[in-house]
Amino acid sequence: MVGQSPGEGRAVLLQPFVHQVGGHTSMLTYDEHTICKPLVSQELSFYESLPLAMRQFTPQYKGKGSSGPLTFLKIIPTSPGTDFLHCQPLESSAGAWGGSGGGMALSAFPRKVRARGSVSRGIPMLLRTDLQYHTDSLLEDANGKQAERKSYNPWGLHCHRQHLNRMSSKHNENKLHQFLLLENVVSKCSYPCILDLKMGTRQHGDDASEEKKARHIKKCEQSTSASLGVRICGMQVYQADTGHFLCRDKYFGRKLSPEGFRQTLRQFLCTGNQLRTELLEPIILRLKALLAVIRKQSSYRFYSSSLLIIYDGQEHKTHGTNPFRVDVRMIDFAHTTFKGSKSNPSSTLYDGPDHGYIFGMENLIKILQSLSEGK
Repeated sequence: MVGQSPGEGRAVLLQPFVHQVGGHTSMLTYDEHTICKPLVSQELSFYESLPLAMRQFTPQYKGKGSSGPLTFLKIIPTSPGTDFLHCQPLESSAGAWGGSGGGMALSAFPRKVRARGSVSRGIPMLLRTDLQYHTDSLLEDANGKQAERKSYNPWGLHCHRQHLNRMSSKHNENKLHQFLLLENVVSKCSYPCILDLKMGTRQHGDDASEEKKARHIKKCEQSTSASLGVRICGMQVYQADTGHFLCRDKYFGRKLSPEGFRQTLRQFLCTGNQLRTELLEPIILRLKALLAVIRKQSSYRFYSSSLLIIYDGQEHKTHGTNPFRVDVRMIDFAHTTFKGSKSNPSSTLYDGPDHGYIFGMENLIKILQSLSEGK
């Protein structure tokens, strides 16, 4: 468990994060409150230098501290056909990234370990690759047809399978795959409704090749990224009337017109029977608070980052400041640049705030306000 020394605690089964609605790398569940994300040095640099004012709007970073959480998980890929990967503690992970504390190394282990569940040294941590479908929730298929009984968001499952294929095809015993440990920001939701929004008018990082730069510029021009500064990258909404999740992926989002974007935003707030108008005010207030913070962040450019809007599809009110469990979080900082970045000190330096991101935030707030006014 997070917070324990590498040699303590029970075995942990690393499984795909079942509520992954966007992105292209597979997210893994470490425990109920923690997910593992493939490490990118630029994103690590961002989390290590995170401005205090932004912390409430990003997942908690759990990857540092000599006596605290594990610094990294390291995977050594194995040959195709292996059901699980076995994790052993490393003596230290301080070398490559300047961190302190223990890390974990995942290496190939035979199929029979699955039944035995023990190893000669350290905690067994198993990465599940033979995904099973369960009946605890329903997800609509890509064409909106009859729901198939399974508990994994189709996009997350797609990312996980691709990730495993890459690991198998690039088998190299000396290659270590490193992960960040981050807060699972939907852990408190019974039925997490998630909207993944790609923010800003520019998506390519400063390090992008000319070919990649041209590709990203074209995607922005042909989508609402250019006109609104925001586009939909993924979505899942719990439908209370049918008991399943309605899912949309990034390809759906790229095709939307500004009006289509607005209608999809409305759909995100509709749980089948009704529009959850009571969610609009807390979401708008949270977005305005984030916008005020972004406006004060000089030199930051959040290229290709996403914004998650989250609420619980289970309609029950609780007491406190957030009765509907509404949340807004920024994620994905692999291409974020800022003055003083350790990972890329020679990168382009920018003055003032990220106006492309601010443009997207302002339009998003305006659209939500229009929905709130019944327009």
